[in-house]
Amino acid sequence: MAHIQGEIAIGRPVEEVFDFVADERNEPRYNPSMIRADKTSPGPIGTGTRYRAQSVARGRPVEMTIETTEYDRPRRLASSTSLAMMNVHGALTFDPVQDGTLMHWSWDLEPRGLLKLMTPLIALQGRRQEKEVWTGLKHLLESGRASAGPSGEGAVATERPPDPTQ
Repeated sequence: MAHIQGEIAIGRPVEEVFDFVADERNEPRYNPSMIRADKTSPGPIGTGTRYRAQSVARGRPVEMTIETTEYDRPRRLASSTSLAMMNVHGALTFDPVQDGTLMHWSWDLEPRGLLKLMTPLIALQGRRQEKEVWTGLKHLLESGRASAGPSGEGAVATERPPDPTQ
């Protein structure tokens, strides 16, 4: 097993960051390796919500199932991801700070089969990849270009309304 963790400051309100990240369908917008993410469970997003997603690793498609295992808006979001050769369990926490949100990630990677032999390399790659993914989120949210939802539904507004006093 490998453990990876990190944090990033995002200049947006904590509720906005939480809501955008909680909807996995948004991930292809900020994660360059994520091709698609489809919600497969009925009802609103919360504990038990499931997604079917596909990313690209070394030029090959990788299928995965993601389940939200804890949904404590706007503070904590935990999930479990199952891939053919690995399981990933962990959580994101969201703390309000003066200039927005401090988001912390913590993941346990459980490679299976021959991939177990490469655990140290997988952990190193995972640390780099997570930093890249969450930096992409930061840039997207702070740019104000995240106002449209993944398919136009359930959009999370990220642009502030105009100030009528200006």
